[in-house]
Amino acid sequence: MHILARRARRGKAVRSTFQQVLGKPIDIVTNFPIDLANLERAALESALVERGHKRFHARQIFRWLYARGVTDIAAMTDLSRELRAALASEFTVATPEIVVHERSTDGTEKFLLRLADGLQLESVFIPDTPSMTFCVSTQVGCAMACAFCLTGKMGLVRNLTAGEIAGQVRVLAGALDMRHKKFNIVLMGMGEPLHNYDETMRALRILNDEHGFAMSPRRVTLSTVGLLPALEKMAHEPIMPNLAISLHAPTDELRGELVPLNKKYGVGEIIAACKRFPQTKRSRITFEYVLLAGVNDSPEDARKLARLLSGVKSKVNIIPLNAAPGIPFERPSDTAIDQFAQILAERGLIVSVRKSRGRDIRAACGQLIVEGPRRSPGQALAAVLHTETFKGKTRNVEA
Repeated sequence: MHILARRARRGKAVRSTFQQVLGKPIDIVTNFPIDLANLERAALESALVERGHKRFHARQIFRWLYARGVTDIAAMTDLSRELRAALASEFTVATPEIVVHERSTDGTEKFLLRLADGLQLESVFIPDTPSMTFCVSTQVGCAMACAFCLTGKMGLVRNLTAGEIAGQVRVLAGALDMRHKKFNIVLMGMGEPLHNYDETMRALRILNDEHGFAMSPRRVTLSTVGLLPALEKMAHEPIMPNLAISLHAPTDELRGELVPLNKKYGVGEIIAACKRFPQTKRSRITFEYVLLAGVNDSPEDARKLARLLSGVKSKVNIIPLNAAPGIPFERPSDTAIDQFAQILAERGLIVSVRKSRGRDIRAACGQLIVEGPRRSPGQALAAVLHTETFKGKTRNVEA
């Protein structure tokens, strides 16, 4: 798939191919001038030196972009006027644009952002969790096609660049006046982070830079369905975020129906990889479990899950389904949710039940979806069903 970005006035567009972990590579057009927001500081230093500028200016530029939120090179006033003019001719700063900003009755805020090529994505601010949390996307759409997730019905449109991933943090921090306040980041928005491995890791390094947001990896959580080659590669990264595994079922048979990737990487393989994953003394792997009425919420499912996680330093985050038009499942009763959590707790597991946030603005887990120039079948289905009232079971709905 070729995503054509608008050509910059100066320089030619150069197409580069990002090889995906699964499926066919996606061609992405990169543009010159070079995007400052897409560079790690070391790469920016090299780019400056190659153009005859001093290396230390990279630190100044990082502080302007991230600590101060300034994207206009002309306004970076601790750089000389001559240098600013040179930089403006050689570089650009791409920043996602806020198209729609919605606020839920519970304080959750959802941002629809437009990228330089016109594609759109969603990011979410979740207050008082008890920390302040930014939920960030790593792809436009998602290829994982989990049965209970509306984002998966979009299909994968394209990967985000590191600058677009980190750019969401820049935009939210500025819009919410949180540039100098502590917040957490969860890579749980649109997309599978490990399906866009290189750009996701590069974004984390940009955010971690001491001259930018200086974001500690301990304040970042990456959620994955379990792309094993990428997961095992991440185990050796110098910047290691907290790990959350989207498990959702205790057996291969059931998980294969809910998470198609399970047919390639089974439950046993994922658990074995988690046992090998490096952890600090206080850290635990989070296993996310979306609870679906009559599907994976029985007492026997809970007992199987407890046996599966025996010996894994972990905690279980139960997520009662956030129902939405186009998702063919129902939310369990409060009694079923409590019973499931109680069974796990009685068997020594640390358990939390996630409170749904932003459901009235479709900002809750699994509800992020945007309309592109051409609707995917899943988008069309969701649009049609959005006006209908669901009664009874709807597991036979096809996308």
